[in-house]
Amino acid sequence: MDLSMNITGESLIGASRIKGGGAAFFAFNPATASNIEPAFHTAGKVEIDCACDLARIAFDPYRATDPETRARFLESIAANILALGDQLIERAMSESGLPRARLEGERGRTMGQLKLFAEVLREGSWQDARIDPALPERQPLPRVDLRLRMIALGPVAVFGASNFPLAFSVAGGDTAAALAAGCPVVVKAHPAHPGTSELVGRAIQQAVAAAGLPEGVFSLLTGVGNELGAALVRHPVIQAVGFTGSRQGGLALMAAAAARPQPIPVYAEMSSINPVFLLPQALAGKAEALATAFVDSLVLGVGQFCTNPGLVLALQGPDLERFSAAAAAQLAQRNAATMLTAGIHHAYQNGVGRLAANSRVRQLSQGVASDAAVSGVPALFSASAQDFLADPHLSEEIFGPASLLVACRDLGEMFAVAEHLEGQLTATLQMADGDHETVRGLLPILERKVGRILANGFPTGVEVSYSMVHGGPFPATSDSRATSVGTAAIQRFLRPVSYQNLPQDLLPAAVQDSNPLAIWQRINGQLKK
Repeated sequence: MDLSMNITGESLIGASRIKGGGAAFFAFNPATASNIEPAFHTAGKVEIDCACDLARIAFDPYRATDPETRARFLESIAANILALGDQLIERAMSESGLPRARLEGERGRTMGQLKLFAEVLREGSWQDARIDPALPERQPLPRVDLRLRMIALGPVAVFGASNFPLAFSVAGGDTAAALAAGCPVVVKAHPAHPGTSELVGRAIQQAVAAAGLPEGVFSLLTGVGNELGAALVRHPVIQAVGFTGSRQGGLALMAAAAARPQPIPVYAEMSSINPVFLLPQALAGKAEALATAFVDSLVLGVGQFCTNPGLVLALQGPDLERFSAAAAAQLAQRNAATMLTAGIHHAYQNGVGRLAANSRVRQLSQGVASDAAVSGVPALFSASAQDFLADPHLSEEIFGPASLLVACRDLGEMFAVAEHLEGQLTATLQMADGDHETVRGLLPILERKVGRILANGFPTGVEVSYSMVHGGPFPATSDSRATSVGTAAIQRFLRPVSYQNLPQDLLPAAVQDSNPLAIWQRINGQLKK
């Protein structure tokens, strides 16, 4: 099957393609610093209202579809994305500056997420079916018949991410989780990769039609400026928001959602510097090897991962000096590379410039500069723990291949820095057997601070699986109870409904005594199938 198609620059409103009435804009090739045809057009109020009204109409019939129907629908989207072939990869390369291998891997991850949620739907435990049968003879009071299941929350607005044109965008994790839950989705495409977004959007559009689903199950809005996103979040049909991006952008959407007559949840993944703890025994045994692995992680993808290791903590002394010298030497050999957008590059340059100008900070190394207009030069800085604790600006994320090395006088100071940190997506423990007692002291702090704790690795790279948490306390995310990666992501778009004394023929299949879906049910507190 070949789904190659012309990119038209239109929004996808249900089954239709509509040219928005707002400002025209072009995709931008960061590698060549040039615009890419065709022109795209910003969706306005008419297009937002139409997409949301179609989602409202689609909601009840779509959430009523059986899990197998939705599972096959998700698998169909994955197949359609693959059928786009090289057209999708080449367009994404031109809009992002990312290499082919990275994007082919990201396409595989995008398809894998969709297929994994199909498995989740078929397995059924996401419905959390619970049955407490009536106890009419119970004393002193009888118990009524009670049953509970999870249902779809409502139409969801999803915002495409700049740094993952596929896996965190139109058909990414937020969309896959919402569609699996039974929620129609209205996607706001990221303006950095509108052509890529249109191609993937049309793959979903075709899957909706092939499955015979209501057209409002999916719409895609393109545009520039903040008003489109804010208007979408304010629309009364939208019942939840999925967002990956900057802290500023996430806070703006959270404020818009909270100011509605009916406030709604915003699941925003925003800001994280992902501390790496080089514990004493590990550092003594492999300082140089750790330095190489750290630099590899730091510059991967030009540092444009939300799990980039932006902070390293270690005890001052000869072992840290060995690590610093090796990391500085390694970084000095790494070339600048093209960043995703001119805006990201500008913010990165400003962030590095602020660190370089800070009197509390010393620059240890920087990579090899480039004449390219949108290239990020790797940079490594150092500061004392005292200065880090005294200057809140040193805790700010710099999105790109820059990191700060913090030297601690003793373990007490290292623990103080850990307590000082804001919420993070990850924390990494580089440790040897002799560090285990120190780790026991750190773990309770880190469990309060982060969503994922790693041992003897580096945080770049997020496995899509049943046990993954890609979230954390604010400002890593807006809701520390949620994850945007892994099967638990479906829970963001579900809510519980309890049924009291309903006849069997009126109960949803998930909580009927006959269990026609053959799923796990918790009956009187005991799991049974």
